[in-house]
Amino acid sequence: MFLNISMLSFMLGFFFANILSTIPAQTGDWNIMSGSIIVTLNEIINKNIYKKHRIHQSIVLQLLNNIKIGIIYGLFVDAFKLGS
Repeated sequence: MFLNISMLSFMLGFFFANILSTIPAQTGDWNIMSGSIIVTLNEIINKNIYKKHRIHQSIVLQLLNNIKIGIIYGLFVDAFKLGS
């Protein structure tokens, strides 16, 4: 059951990466802003997930981490599509 939900959250992150890389880039003005927002949210999620004294992670944090990994993976795939 948890594997299905975590794969779904990973694919949701991949879908968000496609949205984040196409919609703000239509005008060309939002590239720096969207990149800084993605990096800031990534670092906030990393701060909450990888605290020193956290023994057990909640399911919500694990799903949020899977969405974050999906976004990063999706952005890498889009970068490779643009480079070829």
